[in-house]
Amino acid sequence: MGKVSENKFVGQPILRQIVNILPREKFDELVIRLGSDKYYKAFFSWDQLIVMLFGIFSRCDSMGEVCDGMRALGGKLNYLGMESSPAKSTAGDALRDRDEELFRLFYFALIAHFSPLLSVSRKKKCRKQGISFEEFYAFDSSTVTLFSDVMKGVAGTLKATGKRKAA
Repeated sequence: MGKVSENKFVGQPILRQIVNILPREKFDELVIRLGSDKYYKAFFSWDQLIVMLFGIFSRCDSMGEVCDGMRALGGKLNYLGMESSPAKSTAGDALRDRDEELFRLFYFALIAHFSPLLSVSRKKKCRKQGISFEEFYAFDSSTVTLFSDVMKGVAGTLKATGKRKAA
C-alpha cells in the first residue's frame, strides 16, 4: 500500500490543518474594513491570530510562554506562514492595543462560514442576521479551566461532617 497523495493534510501538524480551513479572505476583508493593520509594520492581525491559536493549542498561560514556545520551534514556524517568533513586547503590545472587534467579527464570520457543518440545534440560532453575543452561547473546556481556580474557594467544608459543600 502506498501513501495516499489525494489527502491535502498528510504530514501537516494539526494547527496547520486548522489554519488551512480558516477563510482567510473573510479575515482580510475585516482587516481592511476595520483598519486593524494600519499602525503595524511587522506584526499583522493574521500573525496575531496564529500566535493566539498557537497559545491555545499549546495551553500557554501568558504571552511570554507563547513567544518562548514559538521561539523553541525555531525555523519550523514556516508551516504557519511565519518566519520567526514575535518578540514578547511586540505580541503583548498588539494584544493590548489592537481592537478586539476584528476577532469578534471573525468569530461570527466563522459561524456563518461553517454553519452547514454545525448541529441542527445551532443552525436555527445562527441563521439570524445581526447575531450578537447575547443570542449565541458557547463555551468549551478552556472556559471551565479558566474558572476552576476561582471556584475552588466558593465551596466550603462543613465542620460537623468534613464533607465539601457544592458550589
